[in-house]
Amino acid sequence: MNGKIVPGKPKTRGGERRIEIDPRVVEALTVHQLRQGIERDELGLAGAGLRVFTREDGTELLPSTVTHLFLRLGREAGLRPVRLHDLRHGAASLMLAAGVDVAVVSKVLGHSSVAITADVYSHLLPGVGRAATAAAAALVRPRATA
Repeated sequence: MNGKIVPGKPKTRGGERRIEIDPRVVEALTVHQLRQGIERDELGLAGAGLRVFTREDGTELLPSTVTHLFLRLGREAGLRPVRLHDLRHGAASLMLAAGVDVAVVSKVLGHSSVAITADVYSHLLPGVGRAATAAAAALVRPRATA
């Protein structure tokens, strides 16, 4: 690829999806896009690319550059090292902890099957197994004693 981003189809059919995001994220991205537009206008670069992560001149950043910047900013903030891709895993874990059905989480992540999601994430959350067994046990009524 020689340092270029090459747009193309996702790896799997599951990757071709519309992603729904929280309204606060939409607001943050909208504000960011407006700021980018103002900055580009001030630099005489109107019409430059519309990517989220760009240089000042509007040219896109490589994913590896964004990842390195993310790691550096986290380090400077005193946070433990977290890769940008780890945020995807964190989001999946949070959704599962919130009780979102694994099939929904699988669709959000673009996995080709629910089995992949279950295999990757089922062990991550302490207490999830406990919650499942407690829910199942609640369905079984104790036998009345005479």
